[in-house]
Amino acid sequence: MNIMDCTLRDGANVLGNGFPEDLTRMILRGLVDNGIRIIEFGNAKGIGAYEVNGSIAPLTDEEYLKIGAEFHDQAEIGMFLNAKRFVPRYVSMSAQYKLSFLRVGADAGDVSKALQAVKCVKQAGIKAYYAMMKGYLLSPAALADEARILESNGVDAVIIMDSAGTMRPDAVMEYVTELKAAVRIPVGFHGHNNLGFSVANTAAAAKAGADILDCCLLGMARSAGNTPTELAAATALNGPESLSVDFYGLLDFLDQRLIPAMENHGYHTSLKPLELILGYCGCHSSFVPLFRKISEETGTGLFRLIVETSAANRKDPDEELIRQKAAQIISAKGI
Repeated sequence: MNIMDCTLRDGANVLGNGFPEDLTRMILRGLVDNGIRIIEFGNAKGIGAYEVNGSIAPLTDEEYLKIGAEFHDQAEIGMFLNAKRFVPRYVSMSAQYKLSFLRVGADAGDVSKALQAVKCVKQAGIKAYYAMMKGYLLSPAALADEARILESNGVDAVIIMDSAGTMRPDAVMEYVTELKAAVRIPVGFHGHNNLGFSVANTAAAAKAGADILDCCLLGMARSAGNTPTELAAATALNGPESLSVDFYGLLDFLDQRLIPAMENHGYHTSLKPLELILGYCGCHSSFVPLFRKISEETGTGLFRLIVETSAANRKDPDEELIRQKAAQIISAKGI
């Protein structure tokens, strides 16, 4: 199971149609350094939208592609391609810059309108992922039929998109289960949070065997936002390690770099890493001042210190225990 982080594409909707160059580079670095290996970036409306329908972003498609090329040896770097805005020359440009994948997108029921784009992507030697937008428009069985058609046309993975955030966990499980039984290629899920179910839906997709979980850092995305990447890692079936994500490194990146940067752009997240960690390990917030004091005195990462201490005692951890755990963390790191 892998995370496909879409912060730099769907998340870009919070700033218009794209991130500026400095944030694009910073987020790409933060993702690859912390174990995210599939990343979708670029214009929020997809490659070609800048020119085809005037979705002006801070950078052109080619400017984004040049930045992405710097990271191709560290992760699968790709872009979204709305079938309505398919222009062959953008696919050729993607191949020129060695883009790992293009994710062709079309509404459920419109697969026939997307096959030309899929064919062009495959002929260019690029992986063709496919976004089944508004997947809930079809029944699970009908959506599975579309998945079979896509697989037979060379698509490398299909992702069910809950584009309006209207699905619930039981429905997500049914859709993922149906598609997993229908095709051999990876099946993914992309959830929006309009009913507050994005994390629960993503967890349900994982339980049903989804291979790819679409997420965005801080939940940034169009409308009510996506499943936060950090929450997907925290709630993974077998823990963050099962996703090969550097969980604490990712939280530090959010806390120290991305959140301050986004606040400068007027974006404020409702769930910061500290609150996530408290829920992750069952630590009451009243203990935070003592944890923070010892963390600062010892140079121990606050988030790991809270988690490891809480594993030993989350009812009433005292200073002696916290300092003991801090010493063990330092010793394990060889500091």
